Order: sequence, then structure tokens, then C-alpha cells
Amino acid sequence: MMKKLIYVIIALFMFSACSDDDNGSGKAVLSVRLTDAPADYQEVLVDIQDVMINTSEADDPDGWQSLDITYPGVYDLLDFTNGIDTLLVQKEIPAGTISQMRLVLGDNNQVKDGDAYYDLTTPSAQSSGLKFNVHAELIEGINYTIWIDFDAGRSVVDRGNGQYNLKPVIRAYTEAIDGAIKGVADPVEAKPYIMAISLNNDTTGSYADTITGEFLLGGLDQGVYAIHFEPTAEYASKMIEDVNVIDGQVTDLDTLKFEMMN
Repeated sequence: MMKKLIYVIIALFMFSACSDDDNGSGKAVLSVRLTDAPADYQEVLVDIQDVMINTSEADDPDGWQSLDITYPGVYDLLDFTNGIDTLLVQKEIPAGTISQMRLVLGDNNQVKDGDAYYDLTTPSAQSSGLKFNVHAELIEGINYTIWIDFDAGRSVVDRGNGQYNLKPVIRAYTEAIDGAIKGVADPVEAKPYIMAISLNNDTTGSYADTITGEFLLGGLDQGVYAIHFEPTAEYASKMIEDVNVIDGQVTDLDTLKFEMMN
């Protein structure tokens, strides 16, 4: 019964997929979420217009790139305390190192204290945004989340006479939230469709690259998988069982040989 189910699933995937689909090689998926520590204010309103990352080793101004925030606008930091967070952006980006991150702010930054609203003045040094170090290594095929932990209580400075400054105290931390499987199909003419099947029959599939034979199945929950390979009609199918996937790691199946059908 299990074998029949596998073949039905494979048929459905192959019917809807195209043999030259991009398998996401060289990419990782990055989510950026905002959270905060409690503060002794009624509201701390920060106008977030963009999230940017720098992938250069040094502080190279040409290394910055926008992640295109999903909902630019005003966020009350105090809505995201005690384990609550919110998604700022989710985007597929080239794998590699992120050295810095920047929150680009608009002009509508305020603090509510004693039932009154006061403008939050941002230091001139932060005119291009709130910059902080990250040092996150993103591996191809893995999904990551970076949390921006904004300490509102320490970031808002009361200067007296209704004047408040925003001097951000930010901590960022990264977590890999899944794993991946990679390998190489030999020969490339086999053009296999590869499908990872979990113990509860969740499936993820992709074709091997038609030039290099390489394949990558990303976004896999940690667990044990059966990997089924369905090549073109001239080659025999193949199954590898008990493949372990670990969060933050890419399981390498190395080179897999496909035999011609008799």
C-alpha cells in the first residue's frame, strides 16, 4: 500500500512540475521578525520603512541591499513583548554571510507617556537607519529567522521638558528552522525527479539539474525521510530510506548512480 501511495504522489508531482524548474540552488530563505522587551511607557511607536542587510566583510556602503519590508509603517514595539513577535520580511536571498542589518526609519516615531504623545528624535548618526551587527552564516537550502530584539525601555531616553531621544539598544539572533538534502545524479541524462517523503507522508520534490545533475531539497523539517528517485524511462528508479535531516544542516547523499533498464 505504501509503495502504491508513493507512486501516486510521484505521478501527481511530475504532472504539475516542469523538467527545467529552478531547484533554488545557491539560495536561502530569510525571515526577519521584530520582538521587544517590556518598557515603562504606554506606547513606543517606530516607523519602519525598510530592512536592509550588508553582505560585505567590511562596512562597505555598496554592500547594502533592501529586503523590501512586507508592511512598511508604524509599529508599536510594546505589542511584541513576552514572546510575541511580528514578521517584517521573508525573502529568498543568495546564501552567504550577513555582517550587518539596518532598520530604515520614517519620520513618525513617537512615545506615549502619561497619556500624551511625544516625538522621538533620532540621532543624526542614525539618519540612514538603525544599524547593528548580525554575523549570520546562511547555508544554501536552509530557512532562517533573524529576530530583531528591540529593547524599548533602554532605547527611549527622556531628556526632560517633553523631549525624548531614540538611542536604539538592539540585539539580533539567528535560528535555522529546517534542514535540507543534496546530492548529484549520475549520469545527468537520467534527469530524475527526487522526492523526500517524511514518516507522516509529507512530501517535497524537485528535479535534478539537467546540466550538472545536482539537486537540493530545502525547507525540510527535522526528521527521517525516504528519498525516492524517478528518472526517465530508460533508467531504473531508486529509493534511499532512513535519511536523517537535522535543523541547520544539509545532508549530503553524494553521487547517486542510475542504471540503464535492461
